[in-house]
Amino acid sequence: MGSPLYSIPGSTPPAADATAAAEAPPQAGQGARTVGEVLAQSQAGAVMDELDRDLVGLIPVKTRIRDIAALLVIDKLRMNLGLQAQAPSLHMCFTGNPGTGKTTVALRMAEILHRLGYVRKGHLVAVTRDDLVGQYIGHTAPKTKEVLKRAMGGVLFIDEAYYLYRPENERDYGQEAIEILLQVMENQRDDLVVILAGYKDRMDTFFRSNPGMSSRIAHHLDFPDYSEADLLRIADKLLGQANYRFAPGAREAFEEYVGHRIRQPHFANARSVRNALERARLRQASRLFEDKDREFTAEDLTTIAASDILASRVFQAAQKNH
Repeated sequence: MGSPLYSIPGSTPPAADATAAAEAPPQAGQGARTVGEVLAQSQAGAVMDELDRDLVGLIPVKTRIRDIAALLVIDKLRMNLGLQAQAPSLHMCFTGNPGTGKTTVALRMAEILHRLGYVRKGHLVAVTRDDLVGQYIGHTAPKTKEVLKRAMGGVLFIDEAYYLYRPENERDYGQEAIEILLQVMENQRDDLVVILAGYKDRMDTFFRSNPGMSSRIAHHLDFPDYSEADLLRIADKLLGQANYRFAPGAREAFEEYVGHRIRQPHFANARSVRNALERARLRQASRLFEDKDREFTAEDLTTIAASDILASRVFQAAQKNH
């Protein structure tokens, strides 16, 4: 089953390794004759159900993940009947703005692929350019190969992948990392799935400059920005997970906060919501801390007041702009 740690988009630290907790099912659909049998033996259906239940919004993304899973399940059934089933190319590209759930979905995708027997381990290794590209001659190949070694049997997630290619710098070593990645993506695609991620316009430019990489990516998933209603649902989920709740009037204050914040620079969807709630918790703690002789109830300690939200500088900035 998926870990609740990663159930909220934007909650996964960047450039970190995360390993799916579940072990591979012993059969992964071997001998099954129906879709239901494959899903039951592999438990992949449970992961997809969690994806639907735990992730707010992302309807187009969830639909595409189910389509990919359906293809893999049907391929399992074909193999079980002795029919030709060509190993599918599973390398992917996730595009969208920050905080739209790309890393979170990559974690779940790794788990689905693991349960269906398409990767051995089901872990996710998340990296950026700095983890792959060296700063001097002879440095890049060992760095890239070490990352690939860690990722084998699972999924390699490369965030802001377009930074690998810097044509304006003749002495840049990113192209060497790309060439190593291309070779492994082709020759060892049965043991590694690569997911490239970043802003859509920059990824499109990257693919135009690197047709070899573009030809190896079979699935392109675009992650839309969250609506204000979805961001409020994410806030409710985050608070509930941390055993907090909004006081009367606080949710309305947070709705107003989101309305202002979404129009300000550097907004990062669910990540910005999470950060805003963390700051509200700090203000709540400071407010309670000042009342040194009071014996607090559980309700006191778990309630975010409207004042904890309204003290944000976002409201001050919004007033200045009017």
